[in-house]
Amino acid sequence: MQSRLDLNLLVALDALLEEGSVTGAAERLPLSGPAMSRTLGRIRKALGDPVLVRSGRGMVPTPRALAMRAEVHELVQRAYTLFSEDDDFSPSMLEGTFTLQAEEGTISVLSGPLLERMARDAPGVTLRFLGEGPRDTHLLRRASTDLEIGVITDVAPDTRVEPLLDDRFCSVVRPGHPLAGREVTLDAWCATTQLTNTRRGRLAGPIDELLAGMGRSRRIAGTVPTVAAALLVVRETDLMGFAAERLHRPLVERLGLVWVPIPFPMPPLNLSLAWHARYDADPAHAWLRRCVRETVADVTGMSEAQAPR
Repeated sequence: MQSRLDLNLLVALDALLEEGSVTGAAERLPLSGPAMSRTLGRIRKALGDPVLVRSGRGMVPTPRALAMRAEVHELVQRAYTLFSEDDDFSPSMLEGTFTLQAEEGTISVLSGPLLERMARDAPGVTLRFLGEGPRDTHLLRRASTDLEIGVITDVAPDTRVEPLLDDRFCSVVRPGHPLAGREVTLDAWCATTQLTNTRRGRLAGPIDELLAGMGRSRRIAGTVPTVAAALLVVRETDLMGFAAERLHRPLVERLGLVWVPIPFPMPPLNLSLAWHARYDADPAHAWLRRCVRETVADVTGMSEAQAPR
């Protein structure tokens, strides 16, 4: 007998695979816990696969569930697009979860305004923020991430990239630091012990290459994975750290740190949005991208005319 999966079962299966639990999927749709358990039973019977199995206190997907997760998610998104005319699209009617990936300092700045906007305009939407891993993992292609925010490299053919913000790195120190509030020479800047942030743990980067071209070098005490971690360390030490001058300004000011201009020209920091081509025509995803663009413009004080094209 041929298995029959109606659209409601596909939506439930998508939620179960995204949440990894019956309780989480029930809250997302929303359904009662018993109703979601019964739905999972119907899905298991239709697929001839347990889909989710108990592991300790949680549940893990079966190999077949892992293999179909991206396809199920895409089918559900296409169905939403098919049955939703653009003219009738309303954020207030959205139900579901968007997953955004960015560096933790960026999340610290953008997540609050974005969550407030969802609560106001789309109360049925949940935002899941993921930090960057030690290397590019192509989560967009696997449908594990809806939108990536950051310096986008190694772009796949099925990935769309849109310029978001032209920025630059600037150094920061704690109040009372010997460099705070004074004009800094290249000698003084290079002599200051520094803390870098890199998700890959590299102890040298573009700044060191620029210094080497000038016959200079700097003293690096260590490296941490994120901007947010670096700034917290800088606040309590005499180390000098780094942040994006426009995007991270709210975080720097919140921590009471002092900007110290880098005394030589720095290459631009080009931030972008990236998403999979499957979402090009999806009105909900287009609305999410607009929300991120407008939030970045708000927190950086950037007008539409200043936005990169």
